[in-house]
Amino acid sequence: MLHRERYNQSMSTHRLLTALIEREGDGYVALSPQFDIASQGDTIEEARANLAEALTLFFETADASEIDRRSQPDVLITHVEVAVG
Repeated sequence: MLHRERYNQSMSTHRLLTALIEREGDGYVALSPQFDIASQGDTIEEARANLAEALTLFFETADASEIDRRSQPDVLITHVEVAVG
């Protein structure tokens, strides 16, 4: 669970979040499903870095209630087998 106190530089911590990156057109889109925050870039690395920046800005500016409201801690990544054809 996230801290109930407002995030700021003096209490900076690190969290490992899930990032889904997919090709879209000529670039890549990166999504953090835990907070429904996305960014994009021309390369996978750029999309990932831009997502990290967007998440950092979110944590710097959002109050605790916004962080709690957007938090989706039960994000599961799995495979699904389906018949094709």
